[in-house]
Amino acid sequence: MRSSRITHGSWAVGMAAAIALGCALAGCGSDQSPRATDMTSFSAQPAKSATPELFTIPQNQMSHVQVVTLQAAKLARTLRLTGAVAYNAFKTTPVITQVGGPVSRVLVVPGEHVRQGQPMLEVASPDYSLLFATYLKARDTFRVTDKNYARAQDLYQHHAIAERDLLQAESDRNQAQADLNASEQAMKILGIENPEDLAKAPASAAIPLLAPIGGEVVERLVSPGQVLQAGQTQAFTISDMSTVWVLANVYQGDLAHVKTGDDVVVQTDAYPDSFRGKISYVSAALDPNTRTLQARIVVNNPGEKLKKDMYCAATVTAGVIESGIAVPDAAVLRDDENQPFVYVAAGPGQFGRRTIEIGGSENGRTQVLKGLTAGEQVVGDGSLFLQFANSLQH
Repeated sequence: MRSSRITHGSWAVGMAAAIALGCALAGCGSDQSPRATDMTSFSAQPAKSATPELFTIPQNQMSHVQVVTLQAAKLARTLRLTGAVAYNAFKTTPVITQVGGPVSRVLVVPGEHVRQGQPMLEVASPDYSLLFATYLKARDTFRVTDKNYARAQDLYQHHAIAERDLLQAESDRNQAQADLNASEQAMKILGIENPEDLAKAPASAAIPLLAPIGGEVVERLVSPGQVLQAGQTQAFTISDMSTVWVLANVYQGDLAHVKTGDDVVVQTDAYPDSFRGKISYVSAALDPNTRTLQARIVVNNPGEKLKKDMYCAATVTAGVIESGIAVPDAAVLRDDENQPFVYVAAGPGQFGRRTIEIGGSENGRTQVLKGLTAGEQVVGDGSLFLQFANSLQH
């Protein structure tokens, strides 16, 4: 019985201690408890990442750090645009057949370079056969009427025929000449400049489709056996790839700085090369969805490296900034999210990291669009040393 009373008494004492400890932790419902005040103050403090942290470098290590005082100066304004490659429409043409019929042979393939007038395919066309027969008849008729007219002239000079017969022979010759001219023109529309060459060749119902310009065959749209419609079916696309267009997107805020004739440097991930061009046209309307408009850049394409629909970046030199800020290229670092930042001097041996927005780089200096002002001091050479030292302190 005694042991039971001791057990119950010990349990009561333990419960009283637990309740007292719970009251102390919870502040017993009092709003003025020190712990409640501390919790409130902690929740009101800004996040650690919202304010830049300063760190100090010992004086004996400052020789590794170059501090540069920023000054406003005239800078070339550069804009970074994104875009895609397109064919130069002024040097690109569809190849459309002028006669109907099935394709008998395809003579070129995409990627092949053709010269103007080169045969690209052959069409077995009854329309061509009819036109060629008309030409042969007109040619022979003119040859006969021309000889008859020459004979009539000789007879008339010897008073062997009347003037009426001479005039009739001349009229027949003129009509035959007109028919021959019409048939020759019809053949030239098909791309046949000299029908006489075909007249000397073996008879064939196949007519070649000739390249209207020189360039690269970038698209083939027909196959052997396919029936072509005269004047409607596009067989190929030819483009002179020595120059291409880059259609770049210009944001509304940059419109005032972009104009026709601005120099552009185009780069793509496919090559380390840079391609140069000029803005030839700026669209008259914005895309209502993206709030951008297109700038057409004519770019030289040595080696025909730039291909249609290839993504690229265009750097535009767009005038001058009168009071611009630039930092040495070595001052700009990137964080884990690839955002640029620099180290700014806050006092003797004391530095802090600051995120900035940058523009183009030229002559070893990077333009700063936002984040820095004239008179501030930033770290140039030695910024990597500071980044390492900062990482050790954390």
